[in-house]
Amino acid sequence: MKEILLILFIITLFALAVANRMRNYVKILLVQGLLLFAMSLVQLSDITVANLVWIAVETLLFKSVAVPTLLFHLINKNRITREAEPYLPHFASLAITVCIVAGTFLLAGAADDGVISRMTFVAALSTIFFGLYFICSRRKLLSHLMGYIIIENGVFILTLAVGNTMPFLVNLGVLLDIFASVLLLGFLAGRIGDVFKNTDIENLTSLKD
Repeated sequence: MKEILLILFIITLFALAVANRMRNYVKILLVQGLLLFAMSLVQLSDITVANLVWIAVETLLFKSVAVPTLLFHLINKNRITREAEPYLPHFASLAITVCIVAGTFLLAGAADDGVISRMTFVAALSTIFFGLYFICSRRKLLSHLMGYIIIENGVFILTLAVGNTMPFLVNLGVLLDIFASVLLLGFLAGRIGDVFKNTDIENLTSLKD
């Protein structure tokens, strides 16, 4: 079951690579949050009720409700209906994503130590590397924010690899970090949209001291 969920999560990366509307990006991130919650239930079999409640809050309430709601608000506020022209066409983006997944699969085989399952390692690193690529290949500030969220999802999968030894404070630190980043970058994206009427990063070059 865990492997199926990880494969589904990797499929969402391919969906992000070829999607061309901002709303589709948000919907895919919502699906990733649901998959992370399902992974938590399967992977963390011996956790306490308190930790289970916390993970439900982090994955369901925050990743699947709060973050998508904030992103939809920013899309409506800035009247964004379609992703600005990416630096690479969708076919090239899909090919790069395939290379990322294949490369991490080879890396996972070389670094297999029996502590972290190979599929978990592949899904986590693929998500982190794809998030970096997503940031570099998109023009809008809001897309960069989504890329950061994708990276954090990859980090979350890595924390699941240590299973029942994952401390509560580590989860709290990760959540507070991403929450502060979403608020700050969300506010920045909103203000940039108010000033420039769009959120392309090229507009940042016109900022003066």
